[in-house]
Amino acid sequence: MKNASFVIRLRSLVIAAALVSQASAQTPAQINQAEVLYRQGVAAEEAGDPATARQAYLEALRANPRHANAQYSLGQLKINYASITAKGREAKFGDVMVPEFKLDDATLKEALVALQMIIEKESKQQVMTNFILQDPKSALAEAKITLVLKNTPARGVLQYLLAQANAKARYDEHAIVIMPK
Repeated sequence: MKNASFVIRLRSLVIAAALVSQASAQTPAQINQAEVLYRQGVAAEEAGDPATARQAYLEALRANPRHANAQYSLGQLKINYASITAKGREAKFGDVMVPEFKLDDATLKEALVALQMIIEKESKQQVMTNFILQDPKSALAEAKITLVLKNTPARGVLQYLLAQANAKARYDEHAIVIMPK
């Protein structure tokens, strides 16, 4: 008798578990939609747009709350937000084409101001640059730049400037920091 009641209870539990599982199961369309949204998030993250990536990951989780990659990526996004934003800044900056850049015996600071003005003009104020000179020993203050470039991406112009000044750049979340090598 004990065995029979145990079997009945066990069957009841199995049936209840199956019903709960069916109620919470995701349809193939929801699973596919979650994957599409997740991939959009990855693309946005790779493009340096963490806000769009976050939104896509959240939507993927709404479509499929068990999407492990979206859960993980959302957590990693919180940790790496600043570096992803800096990557986006670098990409936007580098995409601006500078039609002409001429300097003759200018300081690095003057060259950076000129580059900043050209980038803002050519991008129609869509790319705002913020250069910060991190030069505690004034090693870059004396650097003189002479340069003539035509139809060059802003990243390339900056590389030429840095080479002549013996400097390097670091792209941060809110600025491009210029420092001695």
